[in-house]
Amino acid sequence: MRRATRALAAPLSAEDCCVQSMPDASPAKWHLAHTTWFFETFVLEPHEPGFAPFHPAFRVLYNSYYQGVGARHPRAERGLITRPALQEVLDYRTQVDARMQALLARPLDAQLQALIELGLQHEQQHQELLLTDIKHLLSCNPLAPAYAEAAYAEAASAEAAYAGAAMQDAPALAALRWLPLAPGLRAIGHAGEGFAFDNETPRHRVYLNGCEIASRPVSNAEYQAFVDSGAYAEPAHWLAEGWDWLQSRGRTAPLYWQRSEDGGWAEFTLHGLQPLQSAQPVVHLSYYEADAYARWAGARLPTEAEWECAALEFAGEVPVQAAARLHPASMKSADAGFCSAPGEVWEWTQSSYAPYPGFAPAAGAVGEYNGKFMVNQYVLRGGSCASPPGHVRPSYRNFFPTVACWQFTGLRLARDL
Repeated sequence: MRRATRALAAPLSAEDCCVQSMPDASPAKWHLAHTTWFFETFVLEPHEPGFAPFHPAFRVLYNSYYQGVGARHPRAERGLITRPALQEVLDYRTQVDARMQALLARPLDAQLQALIELGLQHEQQHQELLLTDIKHLLSCNPLAPAYAEAAYAEAASAEAAYAGAAMQDAPALAALRWLPLAPGLRAIGHAGEGFAFDNETPRHRVYLNGCEIASRPVSNAEYQAFVDSGAYAEPAHWLAEGWDWLQSRGRTAPLYWQRSEDGGWAEFTLHGLQPLQSAQPVVHLSYYEADAYARWAGARLPTEAEWECAALEFAGEVPVQAAARLHPASMKSADAGFCSAPGEVWEWTQSSYAPYPGFAPAAGAVGEYNGKFMVNQYVLRGGSCASPPGHVRPSYRNFFPTVACWQFTGLRLARDL
């Protein structure tokens, strides 16, 4: 797990690793250090004989939001931490890894094992964040640099893209089908086997009114029709706050979409600027954009309970993702079922992020992990192309504020029976 994080940062220069492109994103160097800080602070400090920190200042520099641990460096100023140098952060990782290996060689009680597993799952979350944060950073560069130069799946060559190619015709888009979800009492939440974050518990009953839910997320081609219809200039489609957000930013299309020379659309990706692919799911939508599209399409966003029940009822056997990818794959499967679950994109739901009935945060600083963020955010379900393999599950609850769109966020439609 720790080697995977380092591998994600390997294509980056020291300059790439230090810059913070916006307050919501963090520098790659900070991700490398913070995930190490978690193990040093929560595992080694209380359990390592003769504990001594790698550097006393790191306790403050790389504390994210744990008030119970002490002071923190301001989140919006993480890009100002030019010292320590990247190599010192990598040395920090190496030393803490060695100390963790020594600890792991000893007998561990169940509580400590659970804490270490939480640290690994926490690091997987930061692996995805590292990719999305560096994507935003590179998108701010007028050179449109690529994180990875690998061939872009399903796209024509870069030369063709700039020779006037319009949206490339990927394999035929899977037809959208409406899957019926019957009304009645259901159970949602983690069932108790394997790892889960605390916000996935406790398992509890919900009542569904019944609906139809789309078999796949909305595609680029479908969302382009929304854009080309002039919907970004039509307030009737938007929530009032969404319309104000749209006007304040001058947004006329999703984040990372750009008009190409022939009047079509291109999209900035981790492979650089590429022609927009019609059969891929649309990504990098805010909640406002997802909600506006659903209204324009005569549908709505599903609730998180509807999403989870549909995923369990219709998904069947979901193939295990072999490795995180840098962009969503085309939705070309004609198989029946709830396609794209665990998912190519995180899918907005209409559910506010709130505690489940009976939820109680863990004692101590680790209890700050999820519970204190249960306000003014919406739940996303599914997972994304950048999610580490094996990290997501039907009960997984991701959450972001309504304006967040630098993650791989899209939508799936639902409609009432």
